[in-house]
Amino acid sequence: MCGIAGILNLSPGAAPERSLLASMIGAAAHRGPDGFGFYADSEAGLAHARLSIIDLEGGDQPISNEDGTIQVVFNGEIFNYIELRRELEAAGHRFRTHSDTEVIVHAYEEYGDDFVHRLNGQFAIALWDARSHRLLLARDRTGIRPLFYATWRGRLYFASEIKSLFRVPGFPRRLDVAGLGEIFTYWTTLEPATAFAGVRALPAGYRAVVCGGRLQAQRYWDWSFPEHPVRADRSEEEYAEELRHLLVDAVRLQLRADVPVGAYLSGGLDSSIITGLIKRYTDTPLRTFSLTFEDAEFDESPYQRDLVAWLGTTHTELRCREADIREAFPRAVWHAETPILRSAPAPLMLLSGAVHAAGYKVVLTGEGADEVFGGYDLFREAKVRRFWARAPQSRWRASLLGRLYPYLAHSPSSVRVAREAFFREGLDLADRPYFAHIPRWSTTRRLWRFLHPDVRQTLAGFDPHAAIGRILPPGIDRWPPLGRDQYVEAHTLLSGYLLSSQGDRMAMANSVEGRFPFLDHRVIEFANRLPPSFKIRGLAEKHILKRAAGDLLPASVRERPKQPYRAPDSQSFFQNGRPAEYVAALFAESRLRESGLFDAGAVRKLYEKCRAGRAIGFGDNMAFVGILSTLLVDEHFVRRFAEPPAQPQATAAAGSF
Repeated sequence: MCGIAGILNLSPGAAPERSLLASMIGAAAHRGPDGFGFYADSEAGLAHARLSIIDLEGGDQPISNEDGTIQVVFNGEIFNYIELRRELEAAGHRFRTHSDTEVIVHAYEEYGDDFVHRLNGQFAIALWDARSHRLLLARDRTGIRPLFYATWRGRLYFASEIKSLFRVPGFPRRLDVAGLGEIFTYWTTLEPATAFAGVRALPAGYRAVVCGGRLQAQRYWDWSFPEHPVRADRSEEEYAEELRHLLVDAVRLQLRADVPVGAYLSGGLDSSIITGLIKRYTDTPLRTFSLTFEDAEFDESPYQRDLVAWLGTTHTELRCREADIREAFPRAVWHAETPILRSAPAPLMLLSGAVHAAGYKVVLTGEGADEVFGGYDLFREAKVRRFWARAPQSRWRASLLGRLYPYLAHSPSSVRVAREAFFREGLDLADRPYFAHIPRWSTTRRLWRFLHPDVRQTLAGFDPHAAIGRILPPGIDRWPPLGRDQYVEAHTLLSGYLLSSQGDRMAMANSVEGRFPFLDHRVIEFANRLPPSFKIRGLAEKHILKRAAGDLLPASVRERPKQPYRAPDSQSFFQNGRPAEYVAALFAESRLRESGLFDAGAVRKLYEKCRAGRAIGFGDNMAFVGILSTLLVDEHFVRRFAEPPAQPQATAAAGSF
């Protein structure tokens, strides 16, 4: 696990400067504090910051072929590198290290650009072929590892993090108003857009070739679902058994490391299954980590402790207070490099700090299971709403939505009038691929009322349905409704927020690599071929997953209601009505007007409401956190570009047992 950066001349010019490469990779030193490596010739330069996990002695990057004409730096892991190495050695290739990076070099020599199809991993790769004068960039199938690029004054710059690009002298640092509009709708920009003008993200599942001064990007993998109704050709038990074998193998591969590997244990089904598989099928010592909260609405510690006792793990429990979130939030935004609408990333950054302090560099997590197996309330909600849409005047059909969200203190389902108003949004668009997401996008887009009138005018032509339509594949209208819902979720919230702002960036803030067995592409492809009823049975989510691995868990966890990870939002930034110093400064009316981003009067009213503890709904909390994080992005990247905010002190109570 590492950070990468690089420079490519798009036209004849001075050779890439070693000092600039060092500055770029230095901005991402937290991703790889174990060493730095460089390569430069007259056209291209590569830089690498290493987090040593595989082949601790011989895995320094860049790594080249025998004559040095192919050079590779990459961030991530190739989990099937041992099998690929055997295959390549049988074809005549000779290796001088035991690293997974060298497998990339020889796989490119053997298979050309199609080598990416043979990789089982999470990666961002930069490969320079000096003989062909071409640069190849590639990103893993689901977007676990980031890769950004920009063209500036005749050069292409690329890096694992945007802050590396901002080390380029003179490079413009401007928020993209269109990107902000997307974040305040979908929670993320739609790749390749980012929050910054001129900076692009290589989308998940894409490779790009830069040759002759031109960049050509091509998708090599995508989520796909059958166009015709799927009928089971085997028993449910046989499908469950196949899934279990796939999950065991995915976990086995992702445990590969030359350093100890731990696991997150949230107390929910998904992370519990991963730890259960480790316990049952491997000899890896179980070391687990979890978050707890003071507020019972967010705390899952009883379930976590049941699992610790059941599995017999050595466990660290990090208790997170509102004060800890308040202190950590500026640094979390600095690492996220984008506005965020929830405080939830900050506790995860603190948790990865506890992992690092315990001497661990790698953790397995349960992320991805909800997207792959239909676990989100959104999917169940969409199923009910489609049923309701066939008889929109039916009160009985609408009342089924009241069964959702039992864990929320202020659920949109708890009051009939509010429930029907919220879920009726877009009810006449049940045939659209994005139907499931319309109520949430409409709710999130209410944040626009806090934008400055000039910003709203700039965004006046933005159509969220048309924008999302541009990233949807041909034929999606013929997929099962659940498949459409999963596709949109995977290409918005999963890759753009959960795996980024809440995943890679919060773990790597403390030099920790997260691994996600449920996002093994073989597991995804298997699940996508299943009949939808194998995922959602009635209104019960993840049916086949529970069938495949439920026996690994205690009944208290196996049968508990779904409760997604959340953290306290606006209330975290005030103590007895007093704001944190940085919050007061950013929400000062003069600072709001100076930013040019927000309507100062409207924002001040929201600020006073939150300060008084009267923000109880999703809308108020999203708006407050979204505005605060946007102002922090503006402060730390646009107005000035300096070192990160101070590392938060470990004030959260941590205990091991």
